[in-house]
Amino acid sequence: MLVKILSGAVVGLNPKIVEVEVDVSFGFPGFEIIGLADKSIEEAKERVKLAIKNSGLEFPSQKRLVVNLAPADLKKEGPIYDLPIAVGILFASGKISLDLLPKNSLFLGELSLNGDLKHSKGVLPLAILAKEKKFDGIFLPEANLKEASLVKGLKIFPLKNLKDLINHLSGSSLISPVVGKGIKIKDEENFDVDLCYIKGQEKAKRVLEIAAAGGHNLLMSGPPGAGKTLLAKAIPSILPKLTKEEVLEVSKIYSIAGLLSEERPFIFSRPFRSPHHTISDIALIGGGQVPKPGEISLAHRGVLFLDELPEFSRHVLESLRQPLEEGVITISRAKGTVTLPARFILVAAENPCPCGYFNDPLRQCLCTPSQIIKYHKKISGPLLDRIDLYLELSRVDFEKLSDKKEGETSKEVRKRVERARKIQLQRFKKLKILTNSEMGPKEIKKFCQISSEGENLLKEAVEKFALSIRVYHKILKVARTIADLSEKEKILPEHIAEAIQYRIKKELDLF
Repeated sequence: MLVKILSGAVVGLNPKIVEVEVDVSFGFPGFEIIGLADKSIEEAKERVKLAIKNSGLEFPSQKRLVVNLAPADLKKEGPIYDLPIAVGILFASGKISLDLLPKNSLFLGELSLNGDLKHSKGVLPLAILAKEKKFDGIFLPEANLKEASLVKGLKIFPLKNLKDLINHLSGSSLISPVVGKGIKIKDEENFDVDLCYIKGQEKAKRVLEIAAAGGHNLLMSGPPGAGKTLLAKAIPSILPKLTKEEVLEVSKIYSIAGLLSEERPFIFSRPFRSPHHTISDIALIGGGQVPKPGEISLAHRGVLFLDELPEFSRHVLESLRQPLEEGVITISRAKGTVTLPARFILVAAENPCPCGYFNDPLRQCLCTPSQIIKYHKKISGPLLDRIDLYLELSRVDFEKLSDKKEGETSKEVRKRVERARKIQLQRFKKLKILTNSEMGPKEIKKFCQISSEGENLLKEAVEKFALSIRVYHKILKVARTIADLSEKEKILPEHIAEAIQYRIKKELDLF
């Protein structure tokens, strides 16, 4: 007997329907799975066989079983097909009836040997697909219930084990469906670092505010202990809360990467990713035989912090060019091409030299000029062109460190950032961009009009520092953000002057 059970696969971020065709017939006994399945699906033979036996039903081991995962040209991976394969085998062999099953149902889930269903990755995008395709129900592990409940109106049948499904289909113990309630944004968030606890560095806090308000990339340079890492960790505390659409968008990425759990069913806070400088290019941008999200996609709508920037491999750093410019990363492999979102704020930190004390007034630098030049050459000009803001930090005086008076809190700064973001959302409401940093030449021409005085300031900066066209545009975008923070409709000369101040990176005076 031939039966078709519907399941799904995720390619990049795109979910697709997979038909699990099961044929149980007389012939030479065997169990075959075809349809471009990976090793984990091949191993499903033993998991499904023992799960059925340990659930109190007989496995048709004396018959020929063929399972086809269609479409055959789509690469399938992971144990998520265990449940639909088991259901197909039981129905095709006459062990269960599907009369009580909703006509249009989706099945997802990994089986244990005792028949229990385990938490499975990639459920959220498939749950969204089930809602879009108007499925009557989705059967999945109970551990994935909270994750799937983010999809409002979706009818979910949570399963603890295979026996629960068997009892439901037999009518002996029906499972009450749970209807997804959608996303509820929490009012409060807890952050490890608040700006009020960072002593001194007032200019740095201003730059962080601008970066957060406009989504601008930032490079900090300073001696060890100046507070670069602490400042970077404070940025999430001043970023606006994720919207419902962004929560769904970010949670989909984490679901595919297998980083959601029953205790953490979705991503509520803006991501903050801080990979070590020994990271490979595939781990950073994504990839593999079946392309998976890398750190830049996991930082989507959040912050990617690269500490000790010159210590990263140059090849790894150069791979950031496309995502920094376009907000996506396109990964091409022999088995296909996928495009993953990567719209993040890049925050990088570097020392002025290998030892960290070049031009330090208190400690002597032990590096030679050639060592310093080699150290900074790891960061190419085209990559530096994609940085919006430069910030040079110095030591904090003891008087400021010992000052018991608390500064402005992150909550107060966040209010200004949120006001600036609302202005940008209103400005770009008919466009597919959210922040000033995402503007292209067309939007810059329309929304970044400046006076002749501001034009003269820009002209002088471009000629004096030999700035590229990209840098010219970035100064305009930063000036637009500064004007938004001041709640000014027009970009004033003082906004241009401040933007130039944060853009120019001082050259190293080695001699």
